[in-house]
This record gives sequence, structure tokens and C-alpha cells, in this order.
Amino acid sequence: MDIASLFSIRGRVAVVTGGSAGIGRHIATGLAAAGARVYLCARTEAKVRAAADEIAAATGGTVIALPADLSTLPGIAALVAEVTAREPALHILVNNAGTIADAPLDDYPEEGWDQVMDLNLKGPFFAMQRFLPLLRAAATAEHPATVINIGSVGALKIGPREVYAYQASKAGIHWLAKSLARKLGPENITVNVIAPGFFESDMTVITSDEMRQMVVGMVPRCRTGLAEDVAGAAIYLASRAGAYVTGSVIPIEGGLSI
Repeated sequence: MDIASLFSIRGRVAVVTGGSAGIGRHIATGLAAAGARVYLCARTEAKVRAAADEIAAATGGTVIALPADLSTLPGIAALVAEVTAREPALHILVNNAGTIADAPLDDYPEEGWDQVMDLNLKGPFFAMQRFLPLLRAAATAEHPATVINIGSVGALKIGPREVYAYQASKAGIHWLAKSLARKLGPENITVNVIAPGFFESDMTVITSDEMRQMVVGMVPRCRTGLAEDVAGAAIYLASRAGAYVTGSVIPIEGGLSI
């Protein structure tokens, strides 16, 4: 058994949505460092282009910025058209783009609910649907094409914040992966979920030493997540080593959900 090739994703083509910061950037950096050609997608053009350049410089990999609004069907169609014009096949789709709305129950706004659901749940489904021709073109029995949806520990354990739409959307992502895995498994396409815990990002900011101590105190591994933690899980799922894993939710949260 060639262990190096078992975990290799060199030469494979990946799309990472919401890839300019946070979990998406960690995964995109890992995929690029491992030799994949990465299309980095995010809504803000200047931000996604800067992130692509920085990741390429840091890894020596190929990272292409594609500005895209994944909360609308026209935005998804435009992204798919851009990738289709450049690539005959797509091996790895990482549906990471997401948002959050935090408000008291009695005042929880419809606008916030709709924004979260459109980007966190509707977007990943229709991105996968529209990318299916390219995913099918990449899929083989030995090395399937891979869809990785980014869920959350918030769908496994209820936290203190009032983020009702976020938790519901991520629970939906977890179960959506299972239904898609059953449907697409015979076509050599795997669908899985990475459910991150507390990784410091624009959506999860630690503002004081007291807050850090509180967060770390809830995690059996006694720390917040590192880039390598989530990147390693994505590389595993996208490699030949992960070819027999589908419909799974993999918590990357240091034991927070225990």
C-alpha cells in the first residue's frame, strides 16, 4: 500500500466557497498546499483576490479567485459557468460560505432568518446541484468526487448564543448530506460534513482573556481549533483514503459536543 498516494490530492480541482477567511480559508490553504488547484470564492472581490494571492504565495500552489454571491441562484449559476469554462471536471466541492444572525427570540428578524437560510442551506444544495455535471465527470469508482459541506458543532450541542436560524441551517446541512450521499453514492460521489467547533474567525471572535478561558474550559482538548485541524479533515475526505466515507458528520471540535 502506497501511503503517500493514499492521502494525495495532487492535481485535483477544488472549489471552496466562502474561502477568503475562517474555516474556508484554512481548508483552501490546506488543499492548495497538498497540490490541488483551488478556486476560491467569496462575495467581496477585493477580499477574495487578496486571500487567493496570499494563499498561493504561502503554499506555492495554484489558487484562483472567483468573486461570487452564493446566496442567490444567479450568483451560483455565474460561479458554475466560470468554473465550467476553465475545467472539464471538478473533484472537490467545499460548501463553506455561511453567515449568522444573533438576536433575542422575541425580536428575531425575518430578514436575518432568510439571509442565513439562503446562504447556509439553500446555497450549498443548489451549488452542488449545478456542479453535478463537473462532479460526475471527475468521479471514478476508485477515487470518487467529493462534496464537503461545512456544518457546525452548533447543530450537535446548543450553545449560549441565540442563533436560531444558524443552528437550524446547520442541522439541515447535516441531514442534507445524508440524503445526498444515499442518492449520489452509486455515481461515485461522496457527500460528507465537517462540523467545526470553536475556531477563531470573523464570526467567532474572542474579545478577552476571560472569554478565552471560558471557551477553552468547555473543550476537553483545552484549546481552540487550528487551521491544520480542519484542513487535515478535508484532505482526508478528498483523498483516496476517504473514498469509503459518505453521509458522515465528522466533528472537528476538540470534544466540545461531548
